[in-house]
Parts: sequence; structure tokens; C-alpha cells
Amino acid sequence: MPENVAPRSGAPAGAAGGRGKSAYQDRDKPAQIRFSNISAAKAVADAIRTSLGPKGMDKMLVELSKAQDIEAGDGTTSVVIIAGSLLDSCTKLLQKGIHPTIISESFQKALEKGIEILTDMSRPVELSDRETLLNSATTSLNSKVVSQYSSLLSPMSVNAVMKVIDPATATSVDLRDIKIVKKLGGTIDDCELVEGLVLTQKVANSGITRVEKAKIGLIQFCLSAPKTDMDNQIVVSDYAQMDRVLREERAYILNLVKQIKKTGCNVLLIQKSILRDALSDLALHFLNKMKIMVIKDIEREDIEFICKTIGTKPVAHIDQFTADMLGSAELAEEVSLNGSGKLLKITGCASPGKTVTIVVRGSNKLVIEEAERSIHDALCVIRCLVKKRALIAGGGAPEIELALRLTEYSRTLSGMESYCVRAFADAMEVIPSTLAENAGLNPISTVTELRNRHAQGEKTTGINVRKGGISNILEELVVQPLLVSVSALTLATETVRSILKIDDVVNTR
Repeated sequence: MPENVAPRSGAPAGAAGGRGKSAYQDRDKPAQIRFSNISAAKAVADAIRTSLGPKGMDKMLVELSKAQDIEAGDGTTSVVIIAGSLLDSCTKLLQKGIHPTIISESFQKALEKGIEILTDMSRPVELSDRETLLNSATTSLNSKVVSQYSSLLSPMSVNAVMKVIDPATATSVDLRDIKIVKKLGGTIDDCELVEGLVLTQKVANSGITRVEKAKIGLIQFCLSAPKTDMDNQIVVSDYAQMDRVLREERAYILNLVKQIKKTGCNVLLIQKSILRDALSDLALHFLNKMKIMVIKDIEREDIEFICKTIGTKPVAHIDQFTADMLGSAELAEEVSLNGSGKLLKITGCASPGKTVTIVVRGSNKLVIEEAERSIHDALCVIRCLVKKRALIAGGGAPEIELALRLTEYSRTLSGMESYCVRAFADAMEVIPSTLAENAGLNPISTVTELRNRHAQGEKTTGINVRKGGISNILEELVVQPLLVSVSALTLATETVRSILKIDDVVNTR
């Protein structure tokens, strides 16, 4: 019996102790909140270190990764790892009793100096230098699942960007001008770049699969019998009236189709309608007789791209359907993809509006989506070079250089600032050490060796993952746009500074 009593008598004492402790901790709350925020974000950064692009990260780091994706389109993993490493440094500095504001301002100083160092390291690039663009795209694709297809996808990405911009004057690339069409079946080798328009919708009338010298109309009204505005019912009492209704319907549709034919249109794209059938069987029958190719269910969001590509204008009412609203192309053809469905290609547009389509093929959904993401990243890398025409070595070289130069810079500062900038510099070494770790090398000896080589002035020495050692990364053609590195550094530092500013959390019920 006494044994049972013991725990019970002990319980309240423990509870009381807990209460006292929490009251004492409250004074310490801002520092604790800071540490808990930092450790939460750090845990995520550590989790993501060994992988590329997992989903479901800590909120702030997700936003950080997204921001990097929008700004540069590549380097989304690096940006989170750098942020995690900087947070690690913050923890040590805070534990030493340095005020968060001093850390934050010193980091800003280090960032400004860091961007200067990166810019000095970079080398200018011309958009006419195709070889360099290809190397950048290949470097981006090498970290993806579809890396073995980089020899096919890199030139495709470079060609796509070059077709939609004027290299002499462009300052950015609108990636909406490059449409990626996914079609299940085949392999990644079957991916292709099409100058023109590719639609996945089937041709509605079976007899016509090829139209040369196409005049293309795009309509947003319905080719079917009109309905009453409200939900009315018409009761027909005898056959004569029924015949009249059907005759009227036939005449009405025939009139619409004749007006379409009169403009010289021979390919008709019909926007998807949710209210009623966009195309009745009768209308299709008439269009078939008049040898007009019909493609229905064109999505609303594709309209702008279609208009830009083939120079047509969308028509909302039959009265506006005139010859000048049509776009023209050399050929509209339904292409069969050896047993895995069909695609409609419209090529040889008379007034091409600087758009291209990339058709992505793959044996299953996962492969296609991975290929699409990889192509998107490669396109973004080339976009970065259009925005900021400078390249920098990859393979951890810029980060080691930053660590060295910022450590030198910290010696010119005094007091706490010097200490914080030094911590910022050390945090940069996380990228080369992670690269070495993931390549199966010894991170400590690799980073030490890198530091040594950079101290001797070999700015472009980095980790060669393929050969498992250290080499001049520029000779290995591992390059990345300057914008990717600058943007990653800037965004990571900004995020860390904002996490430092949080000193309390209000629980919402």
C-alpha cells in the first residue's frame, strides 16, 4: 500500500517546481523565442542539406526558396542551406551575449561586401557566345534526375530563349512566351522544340487532319442553337411546329457556318464553354462539309499565347468574325505519336510573335513532371544571364572565396562588428562542405585544401563532384550565372535578419 502513495505525494511538488521555473523563465523569453525560431529553421535547413527540392519546409524557408525561384529560378537548395548556416552562426553570437541588432547590421555589411567580391570574381558573357550558355544550362541540369539527357535539353532551352528575345536589346525573358506542353508516352529523347503552336486537343472532325495555307480563326461564341436567357421550357404540341423549330435551328447554324466560311477560314479553334455545348453535332456536320478543321475545348488561359503565336484575334460574336481577325500559317497538321495519342501542330506562322513551344514526352507522369521542372530551371538560368550578363564558377568556388575575403575584411573592422562578419564568413563554408559530403569526399580535408588553393589566388578552384576531387572548375565548365549566387546570398541574409528581429510569439487560438 505505501508504494502506491509515494508517487502521488511527489506529484504536486514537481508541479509546483515547474510553475516556479516557468515564472523565472519569462524574463528570459525574447532570447528563448529567438533560439527556438533559429533551431526550427536550422532543423529544416539540415534536413534539406542532403536532398534537392523536397516539399513541406518550415514556413520562412519555404518563402525564401520561393523568392529565390522567382528571382533566379535556380539555387533554391543553396539559399536554404546558406540561411541555415547563418542561423547557426547567429546562435553562437547570441549565446556570447552580442545584441541581435549588432549581428543584423554586421551581416548587412558583410552582404554588401560579399556582393562586391562575387562581382569581382565573375566574368562577363555575351549572349552570342552559345557555348557558354550551353555550359550554364548543362550545369543546372546536372543536379536533376534527367541529367543524362542534358545534351538534348540544354541546346533546346538555349534555342527556346534565343527565339523569343532580341539578344541585342533584351534585359529579361518572359517565360510565358515559352510554352511547355506535356504529352504522356515515348521517352525524354522524343522531346522537341516547335516554332509555332502545339495543341493537345483532338481535331473534332475526323476527316480532316492536314490543312496547308491555314487561315485560323479563334471564336469564343457557341456554334449551337440559341437558348432562352432564363430556364424556360417550350412545349411543342404538334409535329408541324416541331419541324419548324428544327428547320429554324438548322438555318440558324448554317448561317453561322456560312459566315465563317465566307472569311476564308479553314481552321477553327473554339474556346471551351461551360454554359452549353460550344459545338453542336449539326454545326460540326456543316463544318466538315465545308472542309474546315475544328479544334474545340481551347482553354481560357491558352488564348493569349495562341493569339500571340499565330497572330489571330479572339472573336466574341459572329458579326465581328472578319478576314482580318484570322491568323495564317503554312501548315496545320494532326501528328500521330506512334501509338500514344495525337498532337496538333501549327507551324510556319506568317507573323510569328516570338513564341515557341517545347513538347515534353515521358513514359510516366513523374518523369514528365521532372523533365518539365528541369527545363524550367535551365530556362531560368539562361534568363539570369540575359538579366545580368556575367558568369561565375560553380562547385563551391564562390563560397570559399567569400569566406576568405570576408575573413580578411573582418580584420579591418573593430569590436563586435569584426566578430560578426567573421562568423558570416565561416558560415559560407557550408556549401563546399555539403557538396563534398554529398560527393562522398571527406568534407574537412576537402574544404581545408580548397581554402589553401584560394589563399594562393586560385579563385576558380572548386569541388569536382564527377571526378571526386578538387580542380579548376571553369575548365570543367561548371558555371552558374552571377545572379543566382548574388540572389541566394541576399535573400538568405535578409531572411536571417528578419528571424533575428522576432523576439516574441503570440499564440493564436
